[in-house]
Amino acid sequence: MRILVVEDDPDLNRQLADALKTAGYTVDSARDGEEGHFLGETEPYDAVVLDIGLPRMDGISVLEAWRRAGRNMPVLILTARDRWSDKVQGIDAGADDYVAKPFHIEEVLARIRALVRRAAGHATNEIECGPVRIDTKAGRVTVDGNPVKLTAHEYKVLEYLMHHRDRVVSRTELIEHLYDQDFDRDSNTIEVFVGRLRKKVAPDLIDTVRGLGYRIITPKAS
Repeated sequence: MRILVVEDDPDLNRQLADALKTAGYTVDSARDGEEGHFLGETEPYDAVVLDIGLPRMDGISVLEAWRRAGRNMPVLILTARDRWSDKVQGIDAGADDYVAKPFHIEEVLARIRALVRRAAGHATNEIECGPVRIDTKAGRVTVDGNPVKLTAHEYKVLEYLMHHRDRVVSRTELIEHLYDQDFDRDSNTIEVFVGRLRKKVAPDLIDTVRGLGYRIITPKAS
């Protein structure tokens, strides 16, 4: 899952980015509204953390521009605690949730998890597909209740496919959502990760749809 952080305070920007990376997300950062607007308009993100008080282009204007352009990724806005009007403006502009400063990083992480989960149509942090269960809060994968050890990139591929199960996900989409903008992207690595997941998790979990990509199909209830 790929997250964009748009925050002009360098320390807070770094804290948010570090916490999100530790939680397993791929993170891009911007320090002003113009850069944030450009990234959000040109790169695919699973969620955005957006400060309201930004230089060069304020957060409300950034959000409104994204929504006018049809960019529908979930957006969590950061507001000043005593500015209730910012919260109202943000929600009216198309924000999905807000956190008031100062805040605990854990609250931001919990709200991001919820936004990503809801956007994919899931009600809880745990996603099941047959014997495979992934706990997105703990970053844990089990098969028939037994823990499976995955590398960070293997986990990211599985998590994205599980979030979007029952539809074909192209290699390009996986790459765009798993790697940040500066990463030297190679589509062949996705094939390697899928091969490893078939060996570690389940051989028939991930279908290859020739010429299109990969898909995890929810087993029909017996």
